[in-house]
Amino acid sequence: MDLDTLLSFDWGAMAPEFIILGTATLLSVIDLFMKKETSRKPIAWLTGAGVISALVSVLMQLDHKVTSILFDTYRLDSFSVAFKILMLLGTGLVLVLAASYKKDDIEENRGEFYYLLLTALLGAMMMASSADLITLFVGLELLSLSSYIMAGLEKRDKRSNESAFKYVVSGGIATAITLFGMSYVFGLTGETNLFLIAQNMQDPEILKHGFLLVFAFFITFAGLTFKIAAAPLHMWAPDVYEGAPVPVTAFLSVVSKTAGFVIMLRLIIITFIAAAGIKGDSLLLQVQPYVMVLAAVTMIIGNVTALKQRNIKRMFAYSSISQAGYILVPFVSNSSLMFELIWFYLLAYLFMNIGAFTIIQVLTTQAKSNDISVFRSLFKRSPWLAVPMTIFLLSLAGIPVTAGFVGKFGIFMGALGGQPAHYWLAGVMMVGTLISYVYYFNVMAVMFFRDGEEAKISVPPGLAVVLAFCAVSTVILGIMPELALNFFYGNFDINEFFMRIEDIADHVH
Repeated sequence: MDLDTLLSFDWGAMAPEFIILGTATLLSVIDLFMKKETSRKPIAWLTGAGVISALVSVLMQLDHKVTSILFDTYRLDSFSVAFKILMLLGTGLVLVLAASYKKDDIEENRGEFYYLLLTALLGAMMMASSADLITLFVGLELLSLSSYIMAGLEKRDKRSNESAFKYVVSGGIATAITLFGMSYVFGLTGETNLFLIAQNMQDPEILKHGFLLVFAFFITFAGLTFKIAAAPLHMWAPDVYEGAPVPVTAFLSVVSKTAGFVIMLRLIIITFIAAAGIKGDSLLLQVQPYVMVLAAVTMIIGNVTALKQRNIKRMFAYSSISQAGYILVPFVSNSSLMFELIWFYLLAYLFMNIGAFTIIQVLTTQAKSNDISVFRSLFKRSPWLAVPMTIFLLSLAGIPVTAGFVGKFGIFMGALGGQPAHYWLAGVMMVGTLISYVYYFNVMAVMFFRDGEEAKISVPPGLAVVLAFCAVSTVILGIMPELALNFFYGNFDINEFFMRIEDIADHVH
């Protein structure tokens, strides 16, 4: 690539990524030369400034026309902007948790946590804008490798070491599976660009190998289910959620999960939308029953296993698994509102999950225990914590007047409104939701009706702001969901995601 070609690209499209990359590089250099005993608060402030600057940069791209650079390996469109907003917002809230997280054996590694958080975010953002198998995989690995290290930052904690080891091993296996599936896609089509792959899927020669296309889909999809913690590749989640520091757990449950669904939408929908199955029918329609079973099993396993958990972080891990099952339902229903449903639910999940983990961090750090008993008599000790936690639990359970209810109701109606309607999948979703009432309401019962120590609870100002913001957002989106939906419809043209394959192929050439 010559200099003229390099300068001809519209590099402004990558402004948010450049901000995050520059901030992470600057922080790593600053941390390298800071003395060990020096406070890392300046690094936290710089990290926050970088995330806010990147978020502002993304918001400024709302009216930006579709831009493709680096030979269509990087693509700025409404889809990427919509999900980058969620990623940056979630990372900003997690950053406040991290700045307030106090634990002796993590202080010496606090500096590296901040730039690892930014590199993980950078990988997620690259996945949102990738239009090529290579850049998708690079973004996925950047997110994964940073997450592996963050999960084991508490080096003197055996559970943290165990969680990091299990995460690396299971993540490596999932990566190998995903790459194996991608290799079949490349081998069949001879392309790495997602849109050119979709175009080549209609080639008569490739249509003769319907079995291999179905095989490639299943292998790739199976590998990607690891990132969203869907069954059967979900067993890493409970151990990692328990052993990792609370801010890392919050990041994995929100930002990493969002990135997982982003890569599934980018790769699966674009690549296989024009693919034919074994008998010539649409591949995505043929595999619907299998994805349906996967979603149902994920919902049931997550909710049923959460019933017997006494460790609050493990309980939320299984809750996260069940939530992944709910978000998989739009993939089955093929609803025209699929993007809106997934985006809104991930937005609601961001507020209610990070809010819940904020309270979990306050209580578990003070009690030095992850047992559910840390919530005993919380209403008497600190009603200002008990009330927001109740809001978050009700939202996670899908009770009306919360954002979680609106998100679940939309997904439920999408399953019934599809052609054909998926009644039994909607039934499984209802049963899973009813089961979840048991363990969510159990936490509420412990907070309001179980006596415990009357020790006072102190909440750092930063965490109080996060709690208030998440609680208010959860209620407002539950009462007036049109605020988020109008923002979505007014700023994002998801039809850009389905631009004509032929036009994009001509643009690439």
